[in-house]
Amino acid sequence: MQQKNSFILGLLFLVAACGGGGGSSSTEPTQPPVPEIQPTINSFTFLQSNNISLDEDITLELSSDGSSYSATVSSSLVLTGLVASFDFTGSSVSVNGVTQQSGVTQNNFTNPVTYRVSNSQGTSRDYQIVLTNAVAPTITSFAFASGKNSELNQDVNLELDGNTFKGRVTQNINISELVPSFSYTGSSISVDGSPQESGVTPNNFDNLVTYKVVNDFGDEKDYQIDLTKFTGLPIINLITDGSVQIDSKEDYVEGDVSLDGRRDFESLTDLSMKIRGRGNSTWFIHPKKPFQMKLSDKSAFLGMPEDKKWLFLAEYSDKTMLRNTIAFELGYMSNLDWTPAGEFAEVYLNGEYNGTYNITQKVEESDNRVALGDTGYLLELDQLDRIDPDDVYFESTVTERFIINIKEPDLDYGSEEFRYIENLIAEFEEALFGANFQDENIGYKNHINLESFIDWYLISEITKNVDSRWYSSIYLNVMPGEKIKMGPLWDFDLAFGNTDYADTQYYQGWWIRFNPWYERLFEDPAFTQMVKDRFIYFKNNEDLIIQKIDMYAEKLKWAQAENDQKWQTIGKYVWPNPVIYDTYQEEVDHLKNWYLARMQWLEEAFNDL
Repeated sequence: MQQKNSFILGLLFLVAACGGGGGSSSTEPTQPPVPEIQPTINSFTFLQSNNISLDEDITLELSSDGSSYSATVSSSLVLTGLVASFDFTGSSVSVNGVTQQSGVTQNNFTNPVTYRVSNSQGTSRDYQIVLTNAVAPTITSFAFASGKNSELNQDVNLELDGNTFKGRVTQNINISELVPSFSYTGSSISVDGSPQESGVTPNNFDNLVTYKVVNDFGDEKDYQIDLTKFTGLPIINLITDGSVQIDSKEDYVEGDVSLDGRRDFESLTDLSMKIRGRGNSTWFIHPKKPFQMKLSDKSAFLGMPEDKKWLFLAEYSDKTMLRNTIAFELGYMSNLDWTPAGEFAEVYLNGEYNGTYNITQKVEESDNRVALGDTGYLLELDQLDRIDPDDVYFESTVTERFIINIKEPDLDYGSEEFRYIENLIAEFEEALFGANFQDENIGYKNHINLESFIDWYLISEITKNVDSRWYSSIYLNVMPGEKIKMGPLWDFDLAFGNTDYADTQYYQGWWIRFNPWYERLFEDPAFTQMVKDRFIYFKNNEDLIIQKIDMYAEKLKWAQAENDQKWQTIGKYVWPNPVIYDTYQEEVDHLKNWYLARMQWLEEAFNDL
């Protein structure tokens, strides 16, 4: 038993020595640690499909030191709100602690953005994402040097306004072959695809010219060159045969006319014409003379419908040169059948500058003017001392205040046509001043077109036109068998307070209402109410008239200065101005203030009727 136990103990000892329990006789080797995968951004792009502002995909390049991705992009690309697409190795990507999702998350790349990529072991790595806008293509200066352009008497430097360079050549010279000098940033500059070289390449600057600048990135930018010639107005050249003077209102002088229409009107060359003086006080009193031009053949002129006769209003008594034009603007918004059109232009007479003129249509029968056909009448209420020897006229039989001058048609005293119109006016006056003048059937309403009588009255009263009470330039027109109409409007240079010899200089007080016809019409309450109702329309449009005054004054900003340099009227007394101002703008402001005060006075006065 003892031997057996000894055997067992020995066996156990042997087993223990061999590692026991059937196991291996040696210990397993230790495994090496798994290598840590480094966090990296492998690629970085901006895909067009994720960014509507992109024209194409943008792929950024990794720097040589592996710390940043960068790209140069279009100068016009806005770098805010861009969505990046990226491939990375790691567990997450973040910007300022905010997790980023490729193709989803927006960021502002105006400045460099740091993307941090991390792995599961907590290791992180930063990448700078840098987008740089390419240098924008720009024109930095634009000028016309007198050294490069022999006709220029001084350099002309243009100023940038938005994407337009603006400037003015103060001379009346040819600007169709000017050579500009410019500086720019970019790889090329062209006009209509033609390369341009500063100080070398000429262009025609009569109209706007577009210069295109391109940079190396392919970005383009257009600049318009807006060069004003002289005053910016159309330029009329009148050449009389033998350069003879225009010194008569009766006798025409033969010659030719050319029109440089600038950008707004068709130019005309060497049209045959004849020209004479016109007007009354404007012809005899002032040194700057008004004219009537008659073309040999009908032609459109300054955008106005074709005809032969065109008037050149000197606007000498009106230092704003706007009163006729603003009265016409009131006419355009009225119920009058026709109001003359007009355009401002610079006028040269036999090569010498003669000032700024208002070129207008003539008040006469014409399909494009007062359309009366072969049977209609154009009449003017006038004064005997203003009647020309060949005029045909008659006197009003009731008021004994008017001379009625038959402007159209040409007819003889005592003819059937003469008797017709003489009797027509007499019948109207008899009805107007008769006991039953308010009667709907036998009163004045049976003889006149009320709409035209009311609108003509209101425009003349608003402007307080001195001649329109009874003196002159009071036009009527009538077709046989129809009612008498007032109009067209004419001769408003002494309106809007521009007289020192009558109460019309003041904005207060009635004026046209005391015309004999209108004085009687206002005795009819129905007529008075119609006038009051219609005045509201003109009152509601007074802001529009102020805008028109400002618009035309801006249009004449250079013209008025050239005109004043020629005639030197600003700051001096000119008949019959009631006030004298030292600047053109003060004259314009006076016109506006007078008009507004007049409208306010009339509003209150009509309310009291």
